Amino acid sequence: MDIKKIVYTSFFIALGIVLPIIFHMIGGPGLGRVFLPMHLPVLIGAAYLGPLAGLIMGVITPLLSSLFTGMPPLIPMLPIMIVELGIYGLLMGYLFFRLKMNVYLSLLITMIIGRLGASLVVLILVYGFGFAKLPANPIIYIYGTITAGLPGIIGQLVIIPLVLRYIKRYNKKTEANFNTVY
Repeated sequence: MDIKKIVYTSFFIALGIVLPIIFHMIGGPGLGRVFLPMHLPVLIGAAYLGPLAGLIMGVITPLLSSLFTGMPPLIPMLPIMIVELGIYGLLMGYLFFRLKMNVYLSLLITMIIGRLGASLVVLILVYGFGFAKLPANPIIYIYGTITAGLPGIIGQLVIIPLVLRYIKRYNKKTEANFNTVY
């Protein structure tokens, strides 16, 4: 990974820590569950930087956020979010960045598989470690996260394509300016 990618990856990780803090300050932890602010930088960063950077962002962002802010809580949410966001970063980077798949299709596939991965972690936590607070049925977990996070999911489907379009235009302008100067 070159230095530019490391800097951008670090930027998206920092954004993934700061954005939820802002949401929690405005409306408490419940607002984070509704609007999913940590997901945005991971998905955008993965689409812009690729699957390896996406995986790194998806794993490190919730880990650092938990260590620095206490959100997500260490147990049981941190392992669930590490797996979910790790899958998001890896898949979004692979589907959109590598395969050049349509942004909406990339997002939908990524969100579905990420939530399936999260529900697998829930199953492991419930049946392997006895976490009774989590629903034992993964369908109930997925349904609960989708219904609670529906505004965030819709926001992701609107915001991410707009941001990626802006980044693409900005990069073309910057490249054109660079080529005319040098």
